[in-house]
Amino acid sequence: MEGESMSEQPGQGNPSRSKSQIAYHWIKERIARQEYTPGYRLVLSTIAKSLDMSVVPVREAIRQLEAEGLVTFETNVGAQVSMVDDSQYRESMQALSILEGAATALAARRLSEDDLRKARDINERMIESLGHFDPGLFTALNQEFHATLFSKCTNPRMVTLVEAEWARLGHLRASTFSFVPGRAQESVREHENIVRLIEIGAPLGEIEKVARRHRAATLDAYLVHEHPDETLGLPAF
Repeated sequence: MEGESMSEQPGQGNPSRSKSQIAYHWIKERIARQEYTPGYRLVLSTIAKSLDMSVVPVREAIRQLEAEGLVTFETNVGAQVSMVDDSQYRESMQALSILEGAATALAARRLSEDDLRKARDINERMIESLGHFDPGLFTALNQEFHATLFSKCTNPRMVTLVEAEWARLGHLRASTFSFVPGRAQESVREHENIVRLIEIGAPLGEIEKVARRHRAATLDAYLVHEHPDETLGLPAF
């Protein structure tokens, strides 16, 4: 694959890393990129062959990933990528809707025409990607879009908190777009509306409300898809 990091190439990378750590990072990167999706069976011998090492360090890596909750092990089934943790996903998405909405509003008056043009360009790339939908790519572009809008937030602590929740979501490997691709089309339309509100100098309270609701709608889409009998979602801010 083009652009592979050195850590992705067997036998290379940081020479001080043990083989188990090489295997650990190799597997974890693929889980984060959703190359190994929830429920994916991790065959130790296959991974060991790919990394040109014995099964022993791979087994140690799997144990470490299991301790972190990224991998589960079942008798007669073996190791597999853990399913999405609903409770942690909800918590992060609920926190992110509030934090990102506020950060976007606090950045709105500092965004230049170039910033808004960049946000629109990213959104256009997201629209173009809908034809051959790749949830991982779409999620990465989505993060880049929002980062463009809140990066100039007047409260740097708010930005740190938003980025921490983004990192937590990456750790959970949860992309709602993987489960509900139809949400992607709604998302890009909402993106344009957020940019337009910033562009026309709408009240900051309105910008915050729309940005917050945008994130909440993504969680709602996931809940409706995964738990159709459950009506509890985020409140309509």
